[in-house]
Amino acid sequence: MSEATLIGIDLAKRVFQLHGACDDGSVVFRKKLSRPQLIAFVSRHPRCVIAMEACATAHGWGREFEKLGHEVRLIPPIYVKPFVKRQKNDAADAEAIVEAATRPTMRFVALKSEAQQARAMLFRTRQMFVGQPTQLINALRGHLAEHGLVAARGPAHFKRLADAIEDDDPALLQDVRELGRMYLEQIEGLNARIADIDGKVKSAAKEDGLARRAQTMPGVGPVTALAIETFAPDLATFRRGRDFAAWLGLVPKQHSTGGKQRLGKTSKMGQRDIRTLLVSGAMAVLQAVERFDTPNNGWLKRLLTRKPRMVAAIALANKMARGLWAMMTKQEDYRNPAAMMA
Repeated sequence: MSEATLIGIDLAKRVFQLHGACDDGSVVFRKKLSRPQLIAFVSRHPRCVIAMEACATAHGWGREFEKLGHEVRLIPPIYVKPFVKRQKNDAADAEAIVEAATRPTMRFVALKSEAQQARAMLFRTRQMFVGQPTQLINALRGHLAEHGLVAARGPAHFKRLADAIEDDDPALLQDVRELGRMYLEQIEGLNARIADIDGKVKSAAKEDGLARRAQTMPGVGPVTALAIETFAPDLATFRRGRDFAAWLGLVPKQHSTGGKQRLGKTSKMGQRDIRTLLVSGAMAVLQAVERFDTPNNGWLKRLLTRKPRMVAAIALANKMARGLWAMMTKQEDYRNPAAMMA
């Protein structure tokens, strides 16, 4: 019996489906293994290519398999789905992974290191904590409105509600004030944790050379720079800046046919976190252009007169993505083209 040169693994928490195939695509084995059995089986198997979907736990398993001498290929799940035949089950998914991995034009996901995943955890934790104070403020505002205490929306107006709770407002019952203090303590604790995480993000962005270089571009701060370094693959893998912008979903979605080019809204495909941060940074740059008479921004000023602000922000974010690709691949800091021509 010939040995499998390509193994497709459908990942799960406890049970893993394996599909082994030869170079010609013929099936060698189909197995269902538990976690301990999977490690034992892969460690005994001769070196081969192991393909998996780039989903939860895939990078951790990939690092383990690489330590055992195997070549690991991670495939985006959206590229595996077209190869699933008829009914969907674990065995069909594992076979589809093998089929997708053999395609000569298939795009694979770069395996992340433990340090990258640690930074990703830092970024995700900050993202989660940032939304929680707003949830608590909105909940407290709703509760106090039932007792006749109303404040305008936004954290800036929250101080009125906090003062009413801390000053023992006679209009509020004792139970309401006690519960309100619990809300205030929770919000204060979350804000302290967010400040601590922000300090860690800034420190990590200072230590990394690529993140420091990215921050030389207007609209790119420590969070955006760290997100690019954490979530994006090596930018040298993209042939040009437009490919990186397309990977971020900052290009129009195509629906072309019959030789006619039809472009719609932005595709919003690819890495959502970096795209969101670049658009937010672009909005900040646009506000600075509108508020202050900043030099060397004639292109943005003309664009704002012709297009809505969000359209201009998307266009600027696209330009920022292309500029970041050029900066990282050429190992250069940001240079304003308009200032150089002036």
